[in-house]
Amino acid sequence: MQTRGVETQSKAASTEGGRRTRDRILRAAAELMFKQGVAGTSIPDVQRHAQVSASQIYHYFGDKKGLTAAVIEYQSTVKLEQQRPLLDNLDSIDALREWCERAAVRLDAVRCAGGCEIGSLASELSDSDPSARLGLAKAFAEWQAAIESGLTRMRERGDLPPDEDVAALAVALLAAIQGGMLLSQVNQDATPYRRAVNVVIDHIADRVAAARAVRPTDH
Repeated sequence: MQTRGVETQSKAASTEGGRRTRDRILRAAAELMFKQGVAGTSIPDVQRHAQVSASQIYHYFGDKKGLTAAVIEYQSTVKLEQQRPLLDNLDSIDALREWCERAAVRLDAVRCAGGCEIGSLASELSDSDPSARLGLAKAFAEWQAAIESGLTRMRERGDLPPDEDVAALAVALLAAIQGGMLLSQVNQDATPYRRAVNVVIDHIADRVAAARAVRPTDH
C-alpha cells in the first residue's frame, strides 16, 4: 500500500501542472510551519494558504507526516542553495566570517524572528518524530560537511596544523551558529549569534596563526 501511494504521488507530480500545484502546497506548508510550528499547522491551514483542496494535499503527500517530511527536505535544499557559493568556499578566515556575518545581517533585518528554519523544525520534531529527526540530521550533516571541507583545504594548504581536528572545528562552528541563533531569537538581538560564532572563528584564526608560526620560511 505504501509503495503504491508513493508511486501515485510521483506520477501525479510528473506533469507540469502537477509539479506547480505540489510546489505551491510545499511552499505554503513550509511558510506556515516556520511561523506557526508543525503542531500549529493543520491540513486546512495549508489548504487555505495554498488555495488548493484537501484532496490535492493528500494526493501529493499522503498525510501530514508525508507533508512534514517534504517540508524538511525543501527547507534544507533552499537554505543550502541560498548560501552558495559562499558555502562551497569556506577555506579562509575571511570566508568564514563573511558567511556567518551574512546570516547575522539577515537576523538583523527580521529582528531575529523565527530563528533558523531547520533549527526550529529540529527543536520541535527531533524527540517526537524519528523519521523527521533523520531528515533533519541529514540537513545538518550537509552544512557540517561544507564547513569541514573548507577547513580541510586550509589544513592541506598548511594554513592549519597537519593534526588539526577539522571535524571538531566544524561541529563547534555549526553548534555556535545554531545556539547563537536561538539566543538571538529569544533576545530579539543578533549580538549573541555574533559573539558565539566569532569566538569559534577567532579560535580557528589562532590555529592558523600557530600553523604559520612554525611553517618553514623560504630561502
